[in-house]
Amino acid sequence: MNSNAKERSKIQDIALAGEGRLKIEWASAHMPVLNRIKDRFVIEQPFKGLKVAISLHLEAKTAYLAKVIQAGGAQVTITGSNPLSTQDDICAALVTDGITVYAKYNPDPLEYKQLLIDTIETEPDLIIDDGGDLVGILHTERRDLLGKVRGGAEETTTGIWRLKAMEKEERLEFPMIAVNDASCKYLFDNRYGTGQSVWDGINRTTNLVVAGKVVVVAGYGWCGKGVAMRAKGLGAKVVVTETDSIKAVEAYMDGFEVMPMHEAAQIGDIFVTVTGNKDVICGKHYFLMKDGAILTNAGHFDVEVNVKDLEDIAVSHRTVRKNINEYTFIDGRCVYLLAEGRLVNLAAGDGHPAEIMDMTFALQAMSLKYVNEHYQSLGSKVINVPFELDEQVALYKLDSLGIEIDRLTAEQQTYLANWAGH
Repeated sequence: MNSNAKERSKIQDIALAGEGRLKIEWASAHMPVLNRIKDRFVIEQPFKGLKVAISLHLEAKTAYLAKVIQAGGAQVTITGSNPLSTQDDICAALVTDGITVYAKYNPDPLEYKQLLIDTIETEPDLIIDDGGDLVGILHTERRDLLGKVRGGAEETTTGIWRLKAMEKEERLEFPMIAVNDASCKYLFDNRYGTGQSVWDGINRTTNLVVAGKVVVVAGYGWCGKGVAMRAKGLGAKVVVTETDSIKAVEAYMDGFEVMPMHEAAQIGDIFVTVTGNKDVICGKHYFLMKDGAILTNAGHFDVEVNVKDLEDIAVSHRTVRKNINEYTFIDGRCVYLLAEGRLVNLAAGDGHPAEIMDMTFALQAMSLKYVNEHYQSLGSKVINVPFELDEQVALYKLDSLGIEIDRLTAEQQTYLANWAGH
Protein backbone atom coordinates (compact mmCIF):
# COMPACT_ATOMS: atom_id res chain seq x y z
CA MET A 1 0.00 0.00 0.00
CA ASN A 2 1.14 3.53 -0.74
CA SER A 3 1.25 5.13 2.73
CA ASN A 4 1.89 8.58 1.24
CA ALA A 5 -1.22 8.61 -0.96
CA LYS A 6 -3.01 11.28 1.07
CA GLU A 7 -0.01 13.63 1.08
CA ARG A 8 0.74 13.19 -2.62
CA SER A 9 -2.77 13.26 -4.04
CA LYS A 10 -4.50 16.27 -5.58
CA ILE A 11 -8.24 15.87 -5.05
CA GLN A 12 -11.19 18.08 -4.16
CA ASP A 13 -12.24 16.92 -0.68
CA ILE A 14 -11.10 13.91 1.35
CA ALA A 15 -14.25 14.25 3.49
CA LEU A 16 -16.29 12.79 0.60
CA ALA A 17 -14.66 9.38 0.99
CA GLY A 18 -17.59 7.71 2.77
CA GLU A 19 -20.05 8.34 -0.05
CA GLY A 20 -17.48 7.26 -2.63
CA ARG A 21 -16.78 4.03 -0.80
CA LEU A 22 -20.46 3.09 -0.89
CA LYS A 23 -20.51 3.62 -4.67
CA ILE A 24 -17.43 1.43 -5.13
CA GLU A 25 -18.93 -1.30 -2.95
CA TRP A 26 -22.12 -1.25 -5.04
CA ALA A 27 -20.13 -1.55 -8.28
CA SER A 28 -17.89 -4.33 -6.98
CA ALA A 29 -20.91 -6.34 -5.84
CA HIS A 30 -22.03 -6.42 -9.50
CA MET A 31 -18.64 -7.23 -11.06
CA PRO A 32 -18.22 -11.00 -10.50
CA VAL A 33 -15.61 -11.49 -13.25
CA LEU A 34 -13.33 -8.83 -11.83
CA ASN A 35 -13.89 -10.24 -8.35
CA ARG A 36 -12.65 -13.61 -9.55
CA ILE A 37 -9.55 -12.01 -11.05
CA LYS A 38 -8.95 -10.10 -7.83
CA ASP A 39 -8.95 -13.38 -5.91
CA ARG A 40 -6.28 -14.68 -8.29
CA PHE A 41 -4.21 -11.50 -8.06
CA VAL A 42 -4.18 -11.58 -4.25
CA ILE A 43 -2.49 -14.97 -4.41
CA GLU A 44 -0.32 -14.52 -7.51
CA GLN A 45 0.83 -10.90 -6.87
CA PRO A 46 1.58 -10.26 -10.58
CA PHE A 47 2.47 -6.58 -10.02
CA LYS A 48 4.44 -6.90 -6.79
CA GLY A 49 6.91 -4.02 -6.48
CA LEU A 50 5.69 -2.27 -9.65
CA LYS A 51 4.14 1.14 -10.21
CA VAL A 52 1.00 1.33 -12.33
CA ALA A 53 -0.44 4.59 -13.72
CA ILE A 54 -4.09 4.64 -14.83
CA SER A 55 -5.99 7.24 -16.85
CA LEU A 56 -9.68 6.35 -17.17
CA HIS A 57 -13.05 7.93 -16.50
CA LEU A 58 -12.78 8.14 -12.74
CA GLU A 59 -15.98 6.73 -11.34
CA ALA A 60 -16.92 3.69 -9.27
CA LYS A 61 -16.20 0.88 -11.75
CA THR A 62 -12.82 2.37 -12.63
CA ALA A 63 -12.05 2.74 -8.94
CA TYR A 64 -12.66 -0.95 -8.41
CA LEU A 65 -10.30 -1.82 -11.27
CA ALA A 66 -7.65 0.29 -9.55
CA LYS A 67 -8.22 -1.63 -6.32
CA VAL A 68 -7.91 -4.96 -8.16
CA ILE A 69 -4.57 -3.85 -9.66
CA GLN A 70 -3.51 -2.73 -6.18
CA ALA A 71 -4.52 -6.13 -4.78
CA GLY A 72 -2.06 -7.63 -7.28
CA GLY A 73 0.81 -5.89 -5.50
CA ALA A 74 1.05 -2.64 -7.46
CA GLN A 75 1.55 0.89 -6.21
CA VAL A 76 -1.28 2.55 -8.13
CA THR A 77 -1.65 6.16 -9.26
CA ILE A 78 -4.80 7.21 -11.10
CA THR A 79 -6.12 10.25 -12.93
CA GLY A 80 -9.25 11.06 -14.93
CA SER A 81 -9.48 10.85 -18.71
CA ASN A 82 -12.17 13.53 -18.98
CA PRO A 83 -12.58 16.60 -16.75
CA LEU A 84 -16.36 16.23 -16.45
CA SER A 85 -16.50 12.49 -15.74
CA THR A 86 -14.38 12.52 -12.58
CA GLN A 87 -16.39 12.00 -9.38
CA ASP A 88 -14.81 13.70 -6.37
CA ASP A 89 -16.21 11.27 -3.81
CA ILE A 90 -14.66 8.33 -5.69
CA CYS A 91 -11.29 10.10 -5.70
CA ALA A 92 -11.48 10.60 -1.95
CA ALA A 93 -12.38 6.97 -1.30
CA LEU A 94 -9.42 5.74 -3.35
CA VAL A 95 -7.01 7.97 -1.46
CA THR A 96 -8.16 6.52 1.87
CA ASP A 97 -7.43 3.08 0.40
CA GLY A 98 -3.81 4.03 -0.33
CA ILE A 99 -4.11 4.88 -4.01
CA THR A 100 -2.58 8.16 -5.17
CA VAL A 101 -5.14 10.25 -7.09
CA TYR A 102 -4.53 13.26 -9.30
CA ALA A 103 -8.05 14.18 -10.36
CA LYS A 104 -10.85 16.66 -9.71
CA TYR A 105 -14.23 17.31 -11.28
CA ASN A 106 -14.11 20.04 -13.92
CA PRO A 107 -10.59 21.45 -13.57
CA ASP A 108 -9.57 24.13 -16.04
CA PRO A 109 -7.61 22.88 -19.08
CA LEU A 110 -4.19 23.76 -17.64
CA GLU A 111 -4.88 22.03 -14.33
CA TYR A 112 -6.30 19.01 -16.12
CA LYS A 113 -3.12 18.69 -18.19
CA GLN A 114 -0.98 19.06 -15.07
CA LEU A 115 -2.87 16.25 -13.34
CA LEU A 116 -1.98 13.96 -16.25
CA ILE A 117 1.66 15.02 -15.99
CA ASP A 118 1.66 14.46 -12.22
CA THR A 119 0.45 10.92 -12.84
CA ILE A 120 3.27 9.94 -15.18
CA GLU A 121 5.86 11.69 -13.01
CA THR A 122 5.38 8.82 -10.56
CA GLU A 123 7.57 6.88 -13.05
CA PRO A 124 5.22 3.99 -13.81
CA ASP A 125 6.31 0.56 -14.98
CA LEU A 126 2.91 -0.12 -16.57
CA ILE A 127 0.03 2.07 -17.74
CA ILE A 128 -3.67 1.79 -18.52
CA ASP A 129 -4.72 4.58 -20.86
CA ASP A 130 -7.97 5.98 -22.25
CA GLY A 131 -7.67 8.00 -25.44
CA GLY A 132 -3.87 7.85 -25.49
CA ASP A 133 -3.27 10.86 -23.22
CA LEU A 134 -0.63 9.28 -20.98
CA VAL A 135 1.13 7.71 -23.95
CA GLY A 136 1.06 11.01 -25.81
CA ILE A 137 2.67 12.97 -22.99
CA LEU A 138 5.29 10.28 -22.42
CA HIS A 139 6.30 10.40 -26.09
CA THR A 140 6.41 14.20 -26.32
CA GLU A 141 6.86 16.26 -23.18
CA ARG A 142 8.26 13.62 -20.81
CA ARG A 143 10.44 11.36 -22.90
CA ASP A 144 12.82 11.17 -19.95
CA LEU A 145 10.35 8.73 -18.33
CA LEU A 146 9.95 6.44 -21.35
CA GLY A 147 12.74 4.05 -20.48
CA LYS A 148 11.06 2.73 -17.34
CA VAL A 149 7.70 1.91 -18.98
CA ARG A 150 7.32 -1.78 -19.85
CA GLY A 151 4.04 -1.31 -21.71
CA GLY A 152 0.34 -0.99 -21.12
CA ALA A 153 -3.23 -1.32 -22.34
CA GLU A 154 -5.52 1.11 -24.19
CA GLU A 155 -9.27 1.32 -23.55
CA THR A 156 -10.78 3.16 -26.53
CA THR A 157 -11.17 3.20 -30.30
CA THR A 158 -9.81 6.76 -30.40
CA GLY A 159 -6.76 5.81 -28.35
CA ILE A 160 -5.99 2.85 -30.59
CA TRP A 161 -6.17 5.06 -33.68
CA ARG A 162 -3.57 7.34 -32.07
CA LEU A 163 -1.36 4.41 -31.09
CA LYS A 164 -1.47 2.87 -34.55
CA ALA A 165 -0.55 6.22 -36.09
CA MET A 166 2.45 6.36 -33.75
CA GLU A 167 3.40 2.77 -34.60
CA LYS A 168 3.17 3.50 -38.33
CA GLU A 169 5.57 6.42 -37.89
CA GLU A 170 7.83 4.18 -35.73
CA ARG A 171 7.40 6.52 -32.79
CA LEU A 172 5.82 4.12 -30.32
CA GLU A 173 8.44 3.16 -27.72
CA PHE A 174 6.75 0.28 -25.88
CA PRO A 175 4.01 -2.35 -26.44
CA MET A 176 0.36 -1.43 -25.92
CA ILE A 177 -2.48 -3.93 -25.91
CA ALA A 178 -5.58 -2.80 -27.84
CA VAL A 179 -8.20 -3.78 -25.28
CA ASN A 180 -10.95 -2.03 -27.26
CA ASP A 181 -10.47 -4.46 -30.14
CA ALA A 182 -11.17 -7.56 -28.04
CA SER A 183 -14.51 -9.26 -28.68
CA CYS A 184 -15.50 -9.11 -25.01
CA LYS A 185 -14.98 -5.35 -25.15
CA TYR A 186 -16.53 -3.99 -28.32
CA LEU A 187 -19.39 -6.48 -28.60
CA PHE A 188 -20.68 -5.67 -25.13
CA ASP A 189 -19.09 -2.47 -23.79
CA ASN A 190 -19.27 -0.46 -27.02
CA ARG A 191 -22.65 -1.75 -28.11
CA TYR A 192 -24.71 -2.49 -25.00
CA GLY A 193 -22.78 -0.28 -22.58
CA THR A 194 -22.72 2.83 -24.77
CA GLY A 195 -26.24 2.19 -26.02
CA GLN A 196 -27.73 2.15 -22.53
CA SER A 197 -25.53 4.73 -20.82
CA VAL A 198 -25.93 7.38 -23.53
CA TRP A 199 -29.68 7.31 -23.10
CA ASP A 200 -29.33 7.16 -19.32
CA GLY A 201 -27.36 10.42 -19.57
CA ILE A 202 -29.71 12.11 -22.04
CA ASN A 203 -32.89 11.12 -20.23
CA ARG A 204 -31.56 11.99 -16.78
CA THR A 205 -30.36 15.39 -18.01
CA THR A 206 -33.34 16.47 -20.13
CA ASN A 207 -36.28 14.68 -18.48
CA LEU A 208 -37.91 14.59 -21.93
CA VAL A 209 -39.62 11.78 -23.83
CA VAL A 210 -37.74 10.00 -26.63
CA ALA A 211 -40.70 8.19 -28.22
CA GLY A 212 -41.83 9.79 -31.46
CA LYS A 213 -38.78 12.00 -31.84
CA VAL A 214 -36.27 11.84 -34.70
CA VAL A 215 -32.90 10.74 -33.34
CA VAL A 216 -29.87 11.27 -35.56
CA VAL A 217 -26.95 8.96 -34.80
CA ALA A 218 -23.69 10.03 -36.44
CA GLY A 219 -21.46 7.00 -36.89
CA TYR A 220 -22.49 3.35 -37.11
CA GLY A 221 -19.58 1.59 -35.47
CA TRP A 222 -20.25 -0.63 -32.47
CA CYS A 223 -21.07 2.37 -30.25
CA GLY A 224 -23.36 3.87 -32.88
CA LYS A 225 -25.11 0.52 -33.31
CA GLY A 226 -25.86 0.45 -29.59
CA VAL A 227 -27.12 4.04 -29.48
CA ALA A 228 -29.37 3.49 -32.50
CA MET A 229 -30.72 0.20 -31.17
CA ARG A 230 -31.65 1.72 -27.81
CA ALA A 231 -33.19 4.80 -29.47
CA LYS A 232 -35.39 2.51 -31.53
CA GLY A 233 -36.35 0.62 -28.39
CA LEU A 234 -37.40 3.88 -26.76
CA GLY A 235 -39.75 4.57 -29.68
CA ALA A 236 -37.66 7.04 -31.68
CA LYS A 237 -37.47 7.33 -35.45
CA VAL A 238 -33.77 6.76 -36.09
CA VAL A 239 -31.62 8.32 -38.81
CA VAL A 240 -27.97 7.30 -39.28
CA THR A 241 -25.26 9.38 -40.93
CA GLU A 242 -22.03 7.72 -42.08
CA THR A 243 -18.91 8.20 -44.20
CA ASP A 244 -18.25 4.46 -44.48
CA SER A 245 -20.32 2.93 -47.31
CA ILE A 246 -20.32 -0.57 -45.80
CA LYS A 247 -21.52 0.64 -42.41
CA ALA A 248 -24.14 2.75 -44.18
CA VAL A 249 -25.51 -0.36 -45.90
CA GLU A 250 -25.49 -2.16 -42.56
CA ALA A 251 -27.51 0.63 -40.95
CA TYR A 252 -30.00 0.49 -43.83
CA MET A 253 -30.32 -3.29 -43.48
CA ASP A 254 -30.89 -2.85 -39.74
CA GLY A 255 -33.95 -0.77 -40.57
CA PHE A 256 -32.69 2.78 -40.16
CA GLU A 257 -32.86 5.72 -42.55
CA VAL A 258 -29.46 6.74 -43.92
CA MET A 259 -28.67 10.24 -45.20
CA PRO A 260 -25.99 12.95 -45.09
CA MET A 261 -25.80 15.20 -42.04
CA HIS A 262 -26.96 18.27 -44.00
CA GLU A 263 -30.26 16.46 -44.63
CA ALA A 264 -30.52 14.96 -41.15
CA ALA A 265 -29.86 18.36 -39.57
CA GLN A 266 -33.19 19.60 -40.90
CA ILE A 267 -35.32 16.87 -39.31
CA GLY A 268 -33.49 15.77 -36.16
CA ASP A 269 -34.80 16.36 -32.65
CA ILE A 270 -31.89 14.71 -30.82
CA PHE A 271 -28.39 14.31 -32.26
CA VAL A 272 -25.79 11.87 -30.92
CA THR A 273 -22.28 11.87 -32.42
CA VAL A 274 -20.30 8.65 -32.06
CA THR A 275 -17.55 8.86 -34.69
CA GLY A 276 -14.23 9.71 -33.03
CA ASN A 277 -13.74 12.50 -35.59
CA LYS A 278 -14.04 16.30 -35.48
CA ASP A 279 -16.63 18.70 -36.87
CA VAL A 280 -19.29 16.05 -37.39
CA ILE A 281 -21.83 18.75 -36.53
CA CYS A 282 -20.59 22.27 -37.21
CA GLY A 283 -21.60 25.77 -38.38
CA LYS A 284 -23.32 24.88 -41.63
CA HIS A 285 -25.58 22.43 -39.83
CA TYR A 286 -26.74 24.83 -37.11
CA PHE A 287 -28.41 27.08 -39.69
CA LEU A 288 -30.59 24.12 -40.76
CA MET A 289 -31.70 22.79 -37.38
CA LYS A 290 -35.18 22.90 -35.91
CA ASP A 291 -35.95 25.07 -32.92
CA GLY A 292 -35.29 23.03 -29.77
CA ALA A 293 -32.88 20.51 -31.28
CA ILE A 294 -30.72 18.74 -28.70
CA LEU A 295 -27.02 18.13 -29.41
CA THR A 296 -25.02 15.42 -27.63
CA ASN A 297 -21.69 13.68 -28.09
CA ALA A 298 -20.69 10.14 -27.13
CA GLY A 299 -17.27 10.13 -28.82
CA HIS A 300 -14.12 10.31 -26.71
CA PHE A 301 -13.06 13.93 -27.34
CA ASP A 302 -15.22 17.06 -27.30
CA VAL A 303 -14.56 17.87 -30.96
CA GLU A 304 -17.42 16.10 -32.72
CA VAL A 305 -19.92 18.88 -32.04
CA ASN A 306 -18.12 22.11 -32.93
CA VAL A 307 -18.85 24.28 -29.89
CA LYS A 308 -16.87 27.28 -31.16
CA ASP A 309 -19.06 27.51 -34.26
CA LEU A 310 -22.09 27.32 -32.02
CA GLU A 311 -20.83 30.15 -29.83
CA ASP A 312 -19.94 32.28 -32.86
CA ILE A 313 -23.36 31.88 -34.48
CA ALA A 314 -25.45 32.31 -31.33
CA VAL A 315 -26.46 35.79 -30.20
CA SER A 316 -26.75 34.55 -26.62
CA HIS A 317 -26.39 31.44 -24.54
CA ARG A 318 -27.20 30.41 -21.00
CA THR A 319 -27.36 27.37 -18.74
CA VAL A 320 -31.00 26.35 -18.46
CA ARG A 321 -30.54 23.17 -16.46
CA LYS A 322 -27.54 21.28 -15.09
CA ASN A 323 -25.50 20.07 -18.08
CA ILE A 324 -27.76 21.86 -20.60
CA ASN A 325 -26.60 25.02 -22.38
CA GLU A 326 -29.11 26.89 -24.53
CA TYR A 327 -27.85 28.72 -27.64
CA THR A 328 -30.17 31.27 -29.23
CA PHE A 329 -29.74 32.34 -32.87
CA ILE A 330 -30.62 35.67 -34.45
CA ASP A 331 -33.87 34.30 -35.88
CA GLY A 332 -35.05 33.22 -32.43
CA ARG A 333 -34.35 29.50 -32.80
CA CYS A 334 -32.67 27.73 -29.87
CA VAL A 335 -30.58 24.57 -29.75
CA TYR A 336 -29.43 22.80 -26.63
CA LEU A 337 -25.98 21.34 -26.01
CA LEU A 338 -25.60 18.67 -23.33
CA ALA A 339 -22.50 18.33 -21.13
CA GLU A 340 -20.54 20.96 -23.07
CA GLY A 341 -20.17 18.52 -25.96
CA ARG A 342 -18.24 16.03 -23.83
CA LEU A 343 -19.17 12.39 -23.34
CA VAL A 344 -22.83 12.61 -22.40
CA ASN A 345 -22.94 9.18 -20.76
CA LEU A 346 -20.14 10.06 -18.33
CA ALA A 347 -20.21 13.84 -18.05
CA ALA A 348 -23.98 13.77 -17.47
CA GLY A 349 -24.33 10.25 -16.09
CA ASP A 350 -22.53 7.35 -14.39
CA GLY A 351 -21.20 5.67 -17.51
CA HIS A 352 -21.72 2.08 -18.56
CA PRO A 353 -23.52 -0.41 -16.30
CA ALA A 354 -21.31 -2.24 -13.80
CA GLU A 355 -21.98 -5.68 -15.33
CA ILE A 356 -20.73 -4.43 -18.70
CA MET A 357 -17.59 -2.77 -17.35
CA ASP A 358 -16.92 -5.96 -15.41
CA MET A 359 -15.90 -7.67 -18.65
CA THR A 360 -13.95 -4.72 -20.03
CA PHE A 361 -11.98 -4.13 -16.86
CA ALA A 362 -11.33 -7.85 -16.49
CA LEU A 363 -9.68 -7.63 -19.92
CA GLN A 364 -7.69 -4.60 -18.76
CA ALA A 365 -6.40 -6.37 -15.65
CA MET A 366 -5.49 -9.57 -17.51
CA SER A 367 -3.93 -7.65 -20.41
CA LEU A 368 -1.75 -5.65 -18.04
CA LYS A 369 -0.57 -8.90 -16.45
CA TYR A 370 0.19 -10.29 -19.91
CA VAL A 371 2.21 -7.22 -20.90
CA ASN A 372 4.23 -7.42 -17.72
CA GLU A 373 5.03 -11.08 -18.34
CA HIS A 374 5.91 -10.71 -22.04
CA TYR A 375 6.98 -7.09 -22.62
CA GLN A 376 10.55 -8.02 -23.51
CA SER A 377 9.38 -10.04 -26.52
CA LEU A 378 6.37 -8.00 -27.68
CA GLY A 379 8.20 -5.18 -29.42
CA SER A 380 7.14 -1.54 -29.59
CA LYS A 381 3.80 -1.99 -31.29
CA VAL A 382 0.05 -2.28 -30.82
CA ILE A 383 -0.86 -5.82 -29.74
CA ASN A 384 -4.23 -7.54 -29.94
CA VAL A 385 -5.62 -9.07 -26.77
CA PRO A 386 -4.60 -12.76 -26.90
CA PHE A 387 -7.60 -14.95 -27.72
CA GLU A 388 -7.15 -17.02 -24.58
CA LEU A 389 -7.68 -13.93 -22.42
CA ASP A 390 -10.77 -12.90 -24.38
CA GLU A 391 -12.17 -16.41 -24.09
CA GLN A 392 -11.34 -16.61 -20.38
CA VAL A 393 -13.34 -13.47 -19.65
CA ALA A 394 -16.32 -14.87 -21.58
CA LEU A 395 -16.11 -18.16 -19.66
CA TYR A 396 -15.91 -16.35 -16.32
CA LYS A 397 -18.95 -14.29 -17.35
CA LEU A 398 -20.95 -17.37 -18.31
CA ASP A 399 -19.97 -19.06 -15.06
CA SER A 400 -21.14 -16.03 -13.05
CA LEU A 401 -24.51 -16.31 -14.82
CA GLY A 402 -24.78 -20.03 -14.14
CA ILE A 403 -24.71 -20.80 -17.87
CA GLU A 404 -23.04 -23.89 -19.33
CA ILE A 405 -22.22 -24.39 -23.02
CA ASP A 406 -21.32 -27.35 -25.20
CA ARG A 407 -17.72 -28.34 -25.92
CA LEU A 408 -16.38 -29.82 -29.14
CA THR A 409 -15.53 -33.49 -28.89
CA ALA A 410 -12.16 -34.73 -30.12
CA GLU A 411 -13.92 -36.22 -33.14
CA GLN A 412 -15.60 -32.89 -33.95
CA GLN A 413 -12.28 -31.05 -33.68
CA THR A 414 -10.69 -33.54 -36.06
CA TYR A 415 -13.59 -33.13 -38.49
CA LEU A 416 -13.22 -29.34 -38.53
CA ALA A 417 -9.47 -29.58 -39.03
CA ASN A 418 -9.71 -32.01 -41.95
CA TRP A 419 -9.31 -29.81 -45.02
CA ALA A 420 -8.94 -32.72 -47.47
CA GLY A 421 -12.55 -33.81 -47.38
CA HIS A 422 -15.32 -35.13 -45.17
